[in-house]
Amino acid sequence: MKAVILSQHGGPEVLRLAEMPEPAIGDRDVLVRVRACALNHLDLFVRGGLPGRSIAFPHIPGSDISGEVAKVGAAVTNVKAGDRVLLAPGVSCGQCEPCIAGHDNFCADYVLFGRQIHGGYAEFVRSPSVNVIPIPGNLSFEEAAAVPLVFLTAWHMLFNRARLRPAENVLVIAGGSGVGSAAIQIAKAAGARVIATASSEAKLAKAKQLGADDAVLHGGEFARDVKKLTGGKGVDVVFEHVGAATWEQSVFSLKPGGRLVTCGATTGFESKININYLFGRQLSILGSFMGEKSELFAALELFKRGLLKPVIDTVLPLERAADAHRRLENREQFGKVVLSVS
Repeated sequence: MKAVILSQHGGPEVLRLAEMPEPAIGDRDVLVRVRACALNHLDLFVRGGLPGRSIAFPHIPGSDISGEVAKVGAAVTNVKAGDRVLLAPGVSCGQCEPCIAGHDNFCADYVLFGRQIHGGYAEFVRSPSVNVIPIPGNLSFEEAAAVPLVFLTAWHMLFNRARLRPAENVLVIAGGSGVGSAAIQIAKAAGARVIATASSEAKLAKAKQLGADDAVLHGGEFARDVKKLTGGKGVDVVFEHVGAATWEQSVFSLKPGGRLVTCGATTGFESKININYLFGRQLSILGSFMGEKSELFAALELFKRGLLKPVIDTVLPLERAADAHRRLENREQFGKVVLSVS
C-alpha cells in the first residue's frame, strides 16, 4: 500500500510517500481502507520528535481517520465490509480497571493512532473493532475525519473536567484551531456564552460565524478585553491548549472560583503562575488528556441532530502531506487540515 512515512525526525521535508506492507489483522481487528485523515498538532510533535518519547521507524502518522471497512476479523460483529466508518483515536487494553470503568484514556497501555502505532497517512490501517464507529448522518469522509480527536478532547475538557454548566461564560483560546472550533460549538450547544480568541481579525469573524458571542485578539493583554466583556468579572471557564504564549492572560481572565482546563501547549510547555493569585481567588487548574469513548458517542449524537458540524479549512491529497504540515505549523488554518486518500 502507499503511505506517507517518517524515517527520521525533522521538518516537513522528512515526510515521504513510500510503499509499505498492508497490515495483517487479527480475529478482533478491522482493516479500514482510509479515505481521509485530518491533521492535529500531535502530527507536528511526532514528526519533530519530543524528548523522552521515541517511535519506531518507519512510522505512519495520522490520528483522525475515516474510510470504509475492507476486511473484518473472525470475531468482529459490530461492522461489516463496506461500512463507512471513523475511528476513535485512542486505543486501550480494554481489560484493566480504568477500561472496565469506562475511563479508557487512563489506561496504562493507552496509545494513539499515528503516535505509538501506525496511523492514517496510508491507504489502509488496522484497528481494534471497538474503535470502529459508523459515520453519523451524511458526513463526507473528509468531514468525518475532522471530528474524532478534537471533538472528543473538547467534550472531555468542558464537561468531564471543567464541569461546564448552562449560562456560564467560557473563553476559548485559539478558536480557529481544530480543538478550539470544536469547543466553541460544544459550549454553545450546552447553553454557555462563548468568547473566543484568535490571531487575526479574519479568524475572529469566522469564530463569530461559528457561534462565538464575542471574539478578541489573543496577542498582548487580552484579559482586559475579556474583563470588559464580562462586566469586570472574568469568565467561569478558560479552554486552554496554546500554552506559554497565552497562559498568564488566560489565568487572569478567570473570575473568582473560575476553572482553567488545558489539553496542550503548542507554544511551549513552561510557564508560571502567581500562587497567591491562585489560592486567593480560589481558582482551579485542570489537566485533560483525550477522552472516553463514550464521550465520542455523545458528541456524534449531536452531529446526528445537526447541533455540531465539522470545520474544514483545507483538503489536500495524501502526497501533499508536507504542505499540509506547513499550513498547520504556520497557523494559517481555521479548523482542520485534511488529507484525502484516493
